[in-house]
Amino acid sequence: MDEKNFVDGTSGAQHVTGAPLTTENAAVASPSLVSNAIDSAIVRIRPMATPLDQISRMGHTRAVDSMEVDYYSVDTRADRDSVESVQLLDDVEGASDQAYAVKVAHPNRFEVSDTLTCAGTPGQVVMYVAEKRPDGVLVCYSAGEGDVMDVEGAEVVRMGRAATQLDVQTPQFAALPTKSTNYCQIFKMQIEQSVVMKLSHKEIGWDFTDQQEAAIYDMRLGMEKQFLFGIKGKVYDPVKHETVTMTGGIWRQAGREIEVGLETFDSKALVDMLCSVFSENSGSRRKVLIGGSALISALNKIEHTHVITARDQVTSWGIDFSELQSKFGKLYVVYSDIFDVMGMPGNGIVVDPEYIQKHVFIPFNAETLDLRGSGQRNTEAMVLTEASCLTLRYPEAHARIIGR
Repeated sequence: MDEKNFVDGTSGAQHVTGAPLTTENAAVASPSLVSNAIDSAIVRIRPMATPLDQISRMGHTRAVDSMEVDYYSVDTRADRDSVESVQLLDDVEGASDQAYAVKVAHPNRFEVSDTLTCAGTPGQVVMYVAEKRPDGVLVCYSAGEGDVMDVEGAEVVRMGRAATQLDVQTPQFAALPTKSTNYCQIFKMQIEQSVVMKLSHKEIGWDFTDQQEAAIYDMRLGMEKQFLFGIKGKVYDPVKHETVTMTGGIWRQAGREIEVGLETFDSKALVDMLCSVFSENSGSRRKVLIGGSALISALNKIEHTHVITARDQVTSWGIDFSELQSKFGKLYVVYSDIFDVMGMPGNGIVVDPEYIQKHVFIPFNAETLDLRGSGQRNTEAMVLTEASCLTLRYPEAHARIIGR
C-alpha cells in the first residue's frame, strides 16, 4: 500500500484514505490491532485450566524489542534491627538530656532524625537519633517513660523522622531496584489438516476451527507449565544450528516461602498462612492462590469462622475463584492440575496480580502456511506463535506455598 494513503490523526494515530482497509495495511498502521483481537479471543478458551496465563494476558503486558528482558524489582526498606548494646554518654557537648550510645546490628538502616521504638512495647521507649557516628553507633535521646537501658538485646523499629523548626534538609533516601533478566521463549503450535479430511463427511461437526481451539488449549497448557516452573537458559541445537532460549518461571522468582502442614491444617493455621501472605510487604490486599489438589483439599476441609469467611464463587479475569475473606485481605483460590502433573499436589503459589508483568516480543498470532502452493503437502496448515515471558516486579508480594 502506498504511503500516501496513510494520514496522521490529531493524536498521532494513523488513518487510511483512498484505499480499502485490509489486514495488511491495518498491520502497518496499527501493528497490535489484529494481534490484540486474537489475544482477547484466546482468553475465552478454557481459562480455568491456565489461571496464570489467563491473569497475565488480562493484566500488565509490555511489548519488548529483545528476546532477553531486563527488569527491575524493588522492595521496602528494612525498618527494624536488633540492639547489641546501650551505654550512657556524658561527653556530648551542649546536651541537656541524657544521651545514649545505641549500637545496632545494621546501623545503615537508620539515619539522623529517625525516631525508634522498642518492638513489643511500642511507646514505652521512644528514642530520637541525634547523631550517627563513623563507627555506626547511634547517639539517641529518650522521649518515652521507659528505661532505655532495657532496650539492649531487644528489637527496635524505625518510625517517622522528626525535624526541628529550622531544619530545611534531611538525610537523603533513595530506593534502588534490583536488576534481573529473563528470556522470552518462542512458543509454537502447528495445526494441519488434509484437504481430503476437510471434504470428508464427519459424524460430528469437527472442523478446522475446532482443531485450532484444541491446539490453542494445548499450547496454553505448555506455556502455563513454563511460566510456573521453567528454568531460564539457552541451549544450542546442533541440528538446526541455532540457539534456543527457555524462559524462567515465577516459582523461583517469588520472594517468600511458606510451609503448611496439610494433615494438621486448621483454621488457626489458615490465619497464620494469610498473615504471612499479606503482612510485611506492600502488596495489594487481593491475591490469588493457585494450588494443587492436596492443598485445595486441605483448604476445603477447614471450618470457616467469623474471622475467615468463604464465598463459593467470585469471577475475575474470566476465572471462577473461591474467595477467602480475612482481616488481612482477600485470597482468591483456584485449583490447577498442573501442580499435580508436576508431582506437587500439596504445593501452590500466591501471586499478586498487580505485580505480574508479561513481556511480549512476538504477540500471539496465527499464520497460514501455503503448503499446497509450495508443493509440499495437500493440506491446510496454520502456525500459532508467541514469544513472551513473565516477571514479578515485587518478589516479596508473592509466595510459594509448600505443603508438608
